[in-house]
Amino acid sequence: MTTRIDSKFAELRKEGRAALVTFITAGDPDYKTSLKIIAGLPAAGADVIEFGMPFTDPMADGPAIQAGGLRALKAGATMKKTLSLVKDFRKKDDTTPVVLMGYYNPIYVYGVQQFLADAKAAGADGLIVVDLPPEEDDELCLPAMESGLNFIRLTTPTTDDARAPAVFKNTSGFVYYVSVLGITGTKAPDLKNVKANVKRLKKHTKLPICVGFGVKTAEQARTIAETADGVVVGSALVSAVANSLTPKGKATPQTAQAVHKLVKKIAKGVRN
Repeated sequence: MTTRIDSKFAELRKEGRAALVTFITAGDPDYKTSLKIIAGLPAAGADVIEFGMPFTDPMADGPAIQAGGLRALKAGATMKKTLSLVKDFRKKDDTTPVVLMGYYNPIYVYGVQQFLADAKAAGADGLIVVDLPPEEDDELCLPAMESGLNFIRLTTPTTDDARAPAVFKNTSGFVYYVSVLGITGTKAPDLKNVKANVKRLKKHTKLPICVGFGVKTAEQARTIAETADGVVVGSALVSAVANSLTPKGKATPQTAQAVHKLVKKIAKGVRN
């Protein structure tokens, strides 16, 4: 089955450029503003949208995304509302791939089969679930693939050649390469190491490899796009949301604009 993610990367290969993958926390700072933000991402230059599913106990999220998740939860975000945001986004965009990123606990509580059915019906295309290793594929990965959703796996600088085949075995859509050791948004990637590791991992898979964690500038994106198939930007966009809010954490007319302005700037780097 060809998914929106497969089609997007095929299209980008023809264009001869890397993808810009943008991460936004669902419901941050509120439902209406979050929808406005994601609705404008494709026009700003996003090729794939990652939608963070708010969770109280994230293990890979840095301070910026943790704060975004807490803002969303405070504003009433739930898994049902996250899926509703995807559904509302799909009313005007049926082509941009949407990937849900988060942790297994909320999915388990929601009910795996119900979650997969609702995510697919809402218009989601793939899942990134940080805390499920390949050894637990029966829990979610295999059912997700049977439901027609891509299951995108994280790799890190410590994913060596011996481990890579197990990681890539049931991965589909694309591979997410975590460019730093640690949590999101707290370190700048070592671009030489990124280049070397992406080249090494490409020997194990024909899937596109997208690089994220710590990418904040157009120049970083431009350099990574020379080697990788995609560049993921998350914390910088969530920080743009935070920096646009009132002292009480409420959205302003500048909130969506601030995110779209930064996406346009980074997209220019990816395309050059």
